[in-house]
Amino acid sequence: MTTSMERLLAAVNGKIIDHIPVFCNLLDQGARELGLSIEEYFSSGENVAEAQLKMLEKFGHDNVWSLFYVGKEAELLGCEKIRYAQDGPPNVEDFIIKSYDDIARLQVPDDISVLPAFAETARCLNILKREVGGKVPICAYLTASMSLPAILMSMEKWMELLMIGDKDVRDLLLEKCSDFFRKEIEAYRQAGADVLVYADPYGSTDIISMRLFQDLSLKWMRRDLEPGGVDGVVYYVGGARLNSVADQVIREVGIQTYYPGPLEDIGESMRIINGRGLCAGVINDIRLIDWSPDEIRAEVKRIVQGGLRTGHKFFFGTVVMPYGIPEKNIMAMIAAAKEFGRADYVAP
Repeated sequence: MTTSMERLLAAVNGKIIDHIPVFCNLLDQGARELGLSIEEYFSSGENVAEAQLKMLEKFGHDNVWSLFYVGKEAELLGCEKIRYAQDGPPNVEDFIIKSYDDIARLQVPDDISVLPAFAETARCLNILKREVGGKVPICAYLTASMSLPAILMSMEKWMELLMIGDKDVRDLLLEKCSDFFRKEIEAYRQAGADVLVYADPYGSTDIISMRLFQDLSLKWMRRDLEPGGVDGVVYYVGGARLNSVADQVIREVGIQTYYPGPLEDIGESMRIINGRGLCAGVINDIRLIDWSPDEIRAEVKRIVQGGLRTGHKFFFGTVVMPYGIPEKNIMAMIAAAKEFGRADYVAP
C-alpha cells in the first residue's frame, strides 16, 4: 500500500504512483473532532496530535500538522496573552514590542527546544513521529524574519517601521527575528518535522514592492535558511501571490517547493518553476463554506488538471481552512483531488 510519504517523494521526482499528494491544512477543526473548546484543545500537545491522527483517518489526506496557532511563536519570545475564539484560530492579544525601545531589549532564547512554551509542541511532534513518522509528512509552520515582527508589534507598526522608520532599528529587529528563526527551524527539525513551511507574506509583491523584496526579503531569506539549508522547506506567502518572485527565490535561495496563493494561475506557476521544484495547486478554501459538492468538484478539477498539464512535480493543497467548512465539503474536495490527480486519469 502506498504511503503518503512515498506519494510526496514521487511528486518531488515528477512521478505519480497512484494519485498526487493531497495536503489539507486542518487545524482548528481538531477541537471539534475531540469535542473541546478551542482554548482547551490547544492547551495540550496530546490533544493536537490525537486530533491530527483522527482527522487523517477520517478524511484520508496526506499530511499531519504540529502547528497549534501562529501566536505560539510570539509566546516563545515572551508573549503572555493569547485571545481565544470560539470557532477560529487564537491570536496574539498583547504585543511584546510596544515601543522601539523594546526592540533593543528583546532577547532571543539560546535553545527553543527547552522553553516551556515549546513543550506541548514537542509532545505533539513526538506522538506524530511515533505513530506516523516516515509514512506521513509531518508539517511545521515557521514565520520568516521579514514577517515575524507583525505578530510581535502589530502589522500596522511593523509596516510603519519597515517603510519609513529608522533603518538601524528595523535591521536590529530583523536580525533578532532571523536569529530566532534559525533556532526555531533547528528545534523543529530535531523534534521530527519533515515539511517546514517557511511563511513569509512579506515575501510577496502583493504586500511589498518588488524593490523592497529584492533589497530586503531576499537578503533575510538567505540569512534565515543558510545554516540548515532548504531541505524540506516550503515557500508559502500566506495565500498571497508568488509568481512574480518565484524565479528569483529559486535562483537566489534554492527553495524547491512552492505554495502559490489561490488567485494565481496555476499553469503559469508551473511554467515559471519549470521542473526546478515542486508546486502546489491551491484552492480558495473560504469558498468551501458555501460551495456545493458539485461546485467543489469542478474547482478541484480545474486546479489539478491545470497543474498537471505542465508537469507532475505537483500536489494539491489548501490555505488555512476555516472552522466552519462542513465535513461533507472537506471530503468532497479530497475525493476530487485524488480522482483528478490519478496517474491514469484522462480528462473527458
